Order: sequence, then C-alpha cells, then structure tokens
Amino acid sequence: MHVNRFWILVLSCLFALGITINSIASAATTEKQSKSTKAKSTSAASAPPSAKTTLKISKSAKKPRSVRTTVTRSSDAVVVGPPSLATALGLRGQHDQLSLKSSVAMVVNQDTKEVYFEKNSSVSLPIASITKLMTAMVILDSNLPLEDTIVINADDVNIYRTSRLSGGTVLTREEALLLALMSSENRAAYTLGRNYPGGIPAFVDAMNRKAREIGMSHSHFADPTGLMSENVASAEDLTRLLSAAYQYKMIREFSTWPTLTMVINQRPQKFLNTNRLVRAGDMDIGLQKTGFINAAGKCLVMQARVNNTPLLLVFLDSVGTQSRFADAVRVRDWYERSGEPQPIRRLM
Repeated sequence: MHVNRFWILVLSCLFALGITINSIASAATTEKQSKSTKAKSTSAASAPPSAKTTLKISKSAKKPRSVRTTVTRSSDAVVVGPPSLATALGLRGQHDQLSLKSSVAMVVNQDTKEVYFEKNSSVSLPIASITKLMTAMVILDSNLPLEDTIVINADDVNIYRTSRLSGGTVLTREEALLLALMSSENRAAYTLGRNYPGGIPAFVDAMNRKAREIGMSHSHFADPTGLMSENVASAEDLTRLLSAAYQYKMIREFSTWPTLTMVINQRPQKFLNTNRLVRAGDMDIGLQKTGFINAAGKCLVMQARVNNTPLLLVFLDSVGTQSRFADAVRVRDWYERSGEPQPIRRLM
C-alpha cells in the first residue's frame, strides 16, 4: 500500500509538471502571435496607398578607407540556394596567377583594348544586375523626357517583392535611373522598362539591338533588372558594355553616387551605393555596377584608373560577399607593382 501511494504521488507530480510546461508554451505562443498581429496592424495603418517622393541627395567626400584583399571563410560554410552556372560548368575554384576568388575575370586597357589578364573570359554566364547598364543606355538613347513622372504599380511590386519603393511611389524617370544604377533598385529598373513605348517586350528588343550594335556577340538580355538568369554575357562582351556605357555622362555619374536620401511615405530612406569601393573612396572609379543572383554569383564590373591608365575590370561568380571587391583591389595592386604588364592580346 505504501509503495502504491508512492507511485501515485510520482505520477501526479509528473502530470502537474506537464500541465505547467504546456501552459507556459501556450502563453508564449499566444504572446508571439499577439505581437505579430499588432506589428502587422501598425505597418498596414502607417502605409498609405499612394506616395510621392522627394529627393535629397548627398554626395559628400569621405576619407579613403582601405579594403582588405583577403577573405576568410569557414571551410564548413553552407552554400545557400542552387549553385551558380559557373560552378555547374566547373569554373569555380580554378587557380590563377593573382589568386582571384572570381571564376571569371578580365582586365583590359580601355584606350588600347589590350588585354592584361583574363580568366575564362569567353564563357557566357548570367550577369545579374550588371544588366542595368544596358537598361540605362536604352533609356538614354530613347530620348524619353527624364523629368516625366512614372509610378511604381502592382506589376513592379510583383516582379520584385523586396524593395523600399512601395506601390504608388511616384518618381521622375531620372530618379528611377539613379536608383537603378547606384542602389541597384529592381523596381526602379523594371518600371523604366515598363514605361518604354511598347512596354517590356519592346524594351528587351531594344536591349538586344543595342548589344548587337556595340559588338556583344555572346550576350542575350531578357529583362531590365537582371533577375532573370537568361541575361547572359561573356567577360569580353562586358568590357564592350563598359566601354559603351562610359560614353554616357549620366551613367558615369549615377553609378558612382555614394549615397542619397529619398522621402517615401513621409519617411526618409537612405540608399547606399552597392559597391563598397565607391563608398570607401580609395580607388579612382569612373563607372561601375554590381550584381547578384544565385545563377550568377557575386559580380562586379568597373572602369577605374590605375597608374593613370583607364582599365576595364570584370569579375563574375565571385565566392563570398566581399571577394569581388577584394579581387578588384588585388588587380589594382598587381598593376601598380608591375608598372604596366605585358599585354596578352588585343580585343578586336
């Protein structure tokens, strides 16, 4: 009898403990759901259906900051998302004389077209938001009024769901171009294409026409943003894109704008240039564009002066968040050390 009472007492304690744990978990869940509901309600209440924008632009000089050329990564790092096309083709991890982390790279003298360095330069790969350089050229070639206003609509919102340009935001065509180039704003780029005569299909046709005109024979464009992996080009073609885009003063200026502040929904939003080398200010960069989607990896193209020589720099499918910028610094340091390297060949 004494033993039976003992086990009944034990079971009662365990049962009571279970009820207590369940109550605590239930209360925590309820509290979490309540906070989530409250946050959503507050967000919905504060966002008006339409918003005008006011630009406040800052381009203040900053003290140059050095950019490290070594990137440390855990050997057990987990790759998120599907592999890039370059990885699938076996290009990632190939060694080169500069120990670059990019699967594809090219260094070309802008004036003489002499090639100083190349790595897998003939392979056509996804180029992500580098596409926006072509988008900008097509817009400027169209002579559409830059002061005309365009509106971020439901199509723009659906095509790219992460953006600080909410539905109903009103921009001038010039403001949208600035955001697309310096901050790689996808909704801004898409609405530029959508407001082109004939819409997106006509805009994409114009992109591919322009590519043929400037000699990009191993390239194809499918949308204005670069979000589609069908936007492809070789490194050699991208040097032609850089050279052509450099002829547009507005593209040079907008792509190298460090920061700007825009008031959206009555709240100031700060946009940063996606290229940390522009923000650091320790390289003489005349034009640039970054890019990333899973199929492309981390990408970077730039026109920069090194030893007073205008160089066209291309880096595709770089490993790690900062490696493409570190690769650019490696190339700069290598070019400065060597004076002027012997050219490998000359672009035709």
